[in-house]
Amino acid sequence: MITYNIVKSLHIISVVAWMAGMLYLPRLFVYHSQLSPNSDARVTFKTMERRLLKVIIVPAMLATWGFGIWLAVLLQAWDQGWLHVKLLLVLILSGLHGFLSREARRLAQGGTPRPAKFYRIINEVPTLILIAVVFLVVTKPF
Repeated sequence: MITYNIVKSLHIISVVAWMAGMLYLPRLFVYHSQLSPNSDARVTFKTMERRLLKVIIVPAMLATWGFGIWLAVLLQAWDQGWLHVKLLLVLILSGLHGFLSREARRLAQGGTPRPAKFYRIINEVPTLILIAVVFLVVTKPF
């Protein structure tokens, strides 16, 4: 039981860090998209976006997956429907993570930012997935 509680705690900490980064990165893109093309602040935003990805988001995602799989093994939960739905949602979130990573890379290489409204809408997706995952884990409806 001690191992389970430690792994569960580390999983929750990883999820919180991943979600914080996934919510902040699109917000940085909003600010980035509102700068003039010749603004000195673009360099600052590119640096912030790169560091957020490399120092927080990527390690937190990897830890979330690692501790999550470990929990599923400890719980023997592979045949439970709620876990299947949760894994699907986490895969979608991981895909969004990949999209945001590519977007940061594209902007760092001088690409034109998308409209701020696009980034504002994308910014809501992780929140909706988080809400669904929390309800799945707590209620285990299937």
